[in-house]
Amino acid sequence: MPTIDLPDNILDSLSTVLLQLQQSLPKVKEAPDFSAIAYIWQDQQLKAIDQPKKMYLEDLKGIERQKDKVIQNTLQFLKGFPANDVLLTGSRGTGKSSIVRALLTEYESAGLRLIEIERDDLSDLPEIQKLIANRPEKFIVYCDDLAFNAEDENYRSLKSVLDGSLQSGSSNFIIYATSNRRHLLPEFMHENTPVTKVDVPQYTELHPQEAIEEKISLSDRFGLWLSFYPMDQNLYLEIVEHYLAKAAMPYTEETRAEALRWCQSRGQRSGRAAYQFSKHWIGSQQLKAV
Repeated sequence: MPTIDLPDNILDSLSTVLLQLQQSLPKVKEAPDFSAIAYIWQDQQLKAIDQPKKMYLEDLKGIERQKDKVIQNTLQFLKGFPANDVLLTGSRGTGKSSIVRALLTEYESAGLRLIEIERDDLSDLPEIQKLIANRPEKFIVYCDDLAFNAEDENYRSLKSVLDGSLQSGSSNFIIYATSNRRHLLPEFMHENTPVTKVDVPQYTELHPQEAIEEKISLSDRFGLWLSFYPMDQNLYLEIVEHYLAKAAMPYTEETRAEALRWCQSRGQRSGRAAYQFSKHWIGSQQLKAV
């Protein structure tokens, strides 16, 4: 057949159209790499996380009760016994996320695996369950900083997943979530104020108790609630000393004073602030030595 020579401008236009079409098409889904120990749910795919950061349970100080409860629940899950979905709530930087990641380090050899998922992707949980349904490993599906605003309807998907369509109780699947809010949704003063006037605004909630029950019902889907609280100065300094000892670094009066200045500048005493100061101090001392 004779060849047809197209003008360069038409070829360029066709190339542009093909490129735009390629970008708009959904990406080809790849089979999950189940040799990994941690994953992130992204673009409706399980993507392996290369070399997830190691966290250790023994580094988490001042939250022994919470650790014991989470470890017990996780061991029940790993052994195939009944276990609860877990909601970890409370102050920032107190170890909520670290405790979940430390579980992976501790029980990786027992078949524990971790899947991180964003709040907006929670409606995909049934898809994740299908992918891992026949796997021998045990999967914690982990959602960090879980919270919803007043207009957000995504929380209904999570309610359905936790207590309905997902058939929670799956032998190799459990949900752990962290949040700064106990009930995951904002609560307002007017919801606790009785409606007594006849001339209330048109859109005032007539049955505020029902609104409260609706919000509490979401967190109620989690069988185990654990609260985390701000720490005192002594515990903060104990954590600093612990990290310095791990790095074979002396803990002196100068270190103590600098650690206190650090937390004051951050406006919080927490395990996270202690860990961040320790990195700063260890690195600065090593730099001086060089």
